Amino acid sequence: MFQLRDYQLEQYRQIVNSMKQGHRSIMVQSPPRTGKTVVMAEIARRTTAKGGRVMFIVHRKEIVDQVMSTFKTQGVNMNLAKIGMVQTFTRHLDSLPEPAVLFVDEAHHALAKSYRRVLDRYPKAVKLLFTGTPYRLNGKGFHDVADDLVVGKQISWLIQNGNLAPIDYYAPKQIDTSDLRTKRGEFTEESIANSVKPKIYGNAVKNYQQLAAGKQAIAYTYNVESAEKLAEAFNTAGITARAVSGKTSKEDRDEIIAAYRVGAIQVVTNAELFTEGLDLPSVDCVIMLRPTQSLSLFLQFGMRSMNPRPGKRAIIIDHVGNVERFGLPTDDRVWTLDDTKKSKSSTTTSDIKPVTVCEQCFGTFYRTADTCPYCGAIIPVKERKIEVDEEAELQKVEADKRLARAKKIIESNATMAVADKTPGQLNSMAELKAYAELHNYKHGWVYYQAKMKGLIH
Repeated sequence: MFQLRDYQLEQYRQIVNSMKQGHRSIMVQSPPRTGKTVVMAEIARRTTAKGGRVMFIVHRKEIVDQVMSTFKTQGVNMNLAKIGMVQTFTRHLDSLPEPAVLFVDEAHHALAKSYRRVLDRYPKAVKLLFTGTPYRLNGKGFHDVADDLVVGKQISWLIQNGNLAPIDYYAPKQIDTSDLRTKRGEFTEESIANSVKPKIYGNAVKNYQQLAAGKQAIAYTYNVESAEKLAEAFNTAGITARAVSGKTSKEDRDEIIAAYRVGAIQVVTNAELFTEGLDLPSVDCVIMLRPTQSLSLFLQFGMRSMNPRPGKRAIIIDHVGNVERFGLPTDDRVWTLDDTKKSKSSTTTSDIKPVTVCEQCFGTFYRTADTCPYCGAIIPVKERKIEVDEEAELQKVEADKRLARAKKIIESNATMAVADKTPGQLNSMAELKAYAELHNYKHGWVYYQAKMKGLIH
């Protein structure tokens, strides 16, 4: 049985408190690589121990076996658990008994018609909708499927406390983003192909050798052909690589994953796989060769390499300028159930600050000095045009310092305790400020919550 970590236990308690407040459809934000399936398994274990049924919805078949394994390890009564793809459940709704708890994995997809059919079919069930990114490309909010939001720890906090590995981010410029075109909010495969320079595969291999030699890597490409060509380029360079895609048979895919996990394969190149959910703990390097407009995909790509290990620094090589659209994966972000286009205050991400790319080593960072923090090279004067605002510099704050500041905020009322509360239970500016300090949220979160609660006008 898994022992919940402190931050997982805190999130579990927040979910329980939200349920006690009468919420029946709760969206739970939990950053990628932080073990949200373990939290769901603990809730499922306690539910089935009392004779309650649970249902777990996924949208990729690769995730089903992994969830079943976690549930079994956690002691869930599998006779009372149904785990499957949303498409399967929608075909058998009339024959499936109503669950006490219905889990939705990667719940930013939950507004789709297939999910809505399942959610609407079981009005008495408690719905717990887990996602790393409560955000959709079209800006539509989630009030249609959720009545409360439980927010997890910021990625910066998780790194500082050893739950995620710190990163080194590199962004060599090898794609002409001016030619990218979108369809239904995402870049088209054709425009990506036209934008990518012919030598990108050779450069991808060269940059891997230069920046992450010997590390196990996973590369995200934009179609099956590009995944196969990149694997071929790695193998030609003497680096063992295999390509996988939706066209790869399950048997071959399982064989590749098993070989990768034991280190027999150094690089896996893939198209449309290994984004959401699937656990590959041995990844130390991510290579992005697919530009995306999706914040969810960007974080899934980058954070794939951030499983922690003593002394580890994850390496992210971004060949396609995704960092310029989203900022660094480690940025603090503000989440909301509201439409993201309603007002300036209802933003889902931190303001995107311009990044600096070192011309010597391709290290990518928010500039706070005149030298590269990776290799020490002098940053040319011309790059001062994209210099970051000194007032907005990233700053990692230790947990004990946050607690001390939170204590100062609430010391005027000794009975005030916010650690076990959800945002929906906070009723004053003092509580909001204390909660923000404890969770390392920005001032914009306090302002937005206060506006929603009518504490400011």
